Amino acid sequence: MSEKVEMINAFAKLAFERFDGTMKNLSEKELDWRPTEETNSIRWILTHLSQQWNVGIYRILRGDPEYKPKDWPEDYVGNKSFSFKRIMDDVEKGKSNVMNALEKLDQAELEVDIPLWGGTRKRQFGLLIYLSEIFHHVGQITYIRGAIGRRRQTDKHFLT
Repeated sequence: MSEKVEMINAFAKLAFERFDGTMKNLSEKELDWRPTEETNSIRWILTHLSQQWNVGIYRILRGDPEYKPKDWPEDYVGNKSFSFKRIMDDVEKGKSNVMNALEKLDQAELEVDIPLWGGTRKRQFGLLIYLSEIFHHVGQITYIRGAIGRRRQTDKHFLT
């Protein structure tokens, strides 16, 4: 494995570790609460990340912006009909598949030009952007869960 591929794998591993720490003890009741109308819910964030990990990263790895698994629903992101268990199972599957795929990368694949939003870019760029999204969304989830925790300091029954 080249040094570049090792660094991308280390970056992904760190991102997923941060994600796992943020998700520790998440309850189903926290999924749909939003501190403001404009804020995404944890459900929306999780389904967005899950779609990135189960669909988006594979579009980058395949160089096919239209790729989608046959069984992936069109209305997945934010869908309130999906159970907490379904979402978390999809998230775990996506994390595992992403790490397995990244471990198989070689240096030459990183340098391939692929179609991305806004034009043609190197595969490495697309992978790093998608992996950096994990840190961004971990921050959002941390904010929401922190607001829930502060609210519970004055209302012991909030979202229980």
